[in-house]
Amino acid sequence: MTALMRLLGWLLAIALVSMPLVALFNGWWGSERWPLTQMRVSGTFARVQPAQLQAALRPFAAHGFFAVDLQAAQRAVAILPWVERADVRKRWPDVLEVVVIEHRPFARWSDARLLSDRGRLFPARGAAVAADLPHLSGPDARVPDVVAIYNESKALFAPLGVDVRRVRLDARGSWTLSLGNGAEVIVGRVDARSRLSRFARLMPQLLDRRMQPLKRADLRYTNGFALEWVDQKPALKTQDVPAAAAAARPVAGQRVTSDRRATAVATTTSNSFFFASLASLADHMRSLSLPHPAPAISGLS
Repeated sequence: MTALMRLLGWLLAIALVSMPLVALFNGWWGSERWPLTQMRVSGTFARVQPAQLQAALRPFAAHGFFAVDLQAAQRAVAILPWVERADVRKRWPDVLEVVVIEHRPFARWSDARLLSDRGRLFPARGAAVAADLPHLSGPDARVPDVVAIYNESKALFAPLGVDVRRVRLDARGSWTLSLGNGAEVIVGRVDARSRLSRFARLMPQLLDRRMQPLKRADLRYTNGFALEWVDQKPALKTQDVPAAAAAARPVAGQRVTSDRRATAVATTTSNSFFFASLASLADHMRSLSLPHPAPAISGLS
């Protein structure tokens, strides 16, 4: 009986000693004696508001210095709009410190998201962003590839005074660009970089030959480009294409492919299309004379 009483006494003593410590670290007592009354925010940011930070951290600060859950508080700040990363610390005796790293938008992405300069996607949530941000789109897993094509295309067209406004990679892996001069450039699925480089190199010669703005360039040919120009004349109707094809007989030295798509391009040459073969463009670069319309076209690659 004496041993049992001695054991109970020890257990009671341990409980009396440990309960204040448990109460302290769980905030039952420490939240009143050591409350967190100050919040210090550091970092370079413009879109995250102090009121948002206070609202996110207030429930955690209420637990007091010893019981505050810093990891949970950090997660609460990290999910705020425009926050890329957050670091929450406490400093004796009553300070909660917050370091905020804000997203810096690099481009619009697909529908309602933005792409940061670190390559991270985040929701726009109606925030005002610069109107001149490029618009990129594609599968989320291909963000690095889309950004790489955009940067390379921008460098190719910048010496021509032409900006790249959009880059799109569709589900089939086909690339399409929209330029600042209003032209759409269909690149296709293969050899995107070499096709763009070739087109940018020859673009000044192509534009010098026409007064109208370029509307569309199709680069999916093995030996040239199919070009469509902005034309004030009404486009050919579908029933007029056979008659126009009959009138547009090949002349000596020309060859016409049997490819249906390419033939359609050839028959509408008189209105807004023509095909620029690489051989003709090379002759033009040597003699500054580009035949119009150029003769040879081939199927899509």
